[in-house]
Amino acid sequence: MHEASLAGGILKLVEDAARREAFRRVTVLRLEVGQLAGVELRALKFALEAIAPGTHLEGARLEFEEPAGQAWCMTCSQTVVLAARGMACTECGSYQLQPTGGTELRVIDMLVADE
Repeated sequence: MHEASLAGGILKLVEDAARREAFRRVTVLRLEVGQLAGVELRALKFALEAIAPGTHLEGARLEFEEPAGQAWCMTCSQTVVLAARGMACTECGSYQLQPTGGTELRVIDMLVADE
């Protein structure tokens, strides 16, 4: 479960921002987790909620955006939508695909409070 270490990295990013920007807590944290990012969304949410108490994330609402996976098919030269890695091209059935989207894991933004 690498989501625990990902959650730790996200928390470090939030704590660094809190020191730099001098805010007291995060009220909303928005994350983008692409469908091809290799991240189990429920596990990431669980890990973030588990490490939040006593940090700037305590009580924060977590919101996730899940961009669809996309890949370039080297056989039929089409951009296709992929629900998961390892799937065949939906146009020609080839497995020669290069992911071009939906691989992201990033913090989009956070709403913070000073009180």
